[in-house]
Amino acid sequence: MLNLVCIGSGSAQLSFTPASTGSKATIPCDQALVQQRITGYGSVRINVDGAKGATGVIAWQVDAV
Repeated sequence: MLNLVCIGSGSAQLSFTPASTGSKATIPCDQALVQQRITGYGSVRINVDGAKGATGVIAWQVDAV
């Protein structure tokens, strides 16, 4: 389980490589917790890209392995 929170303004896009590892999601920068289940084996790349004009910081935690 991956926990993410963004503090600031705007939003960010979450995606994974390989794509089958998890679902794409929008993370609002309003301090709301976003949880995403990660599935699969091997290496996983977690991508977080800020939307145009977004500012802030992203915190993340892998809750269980």
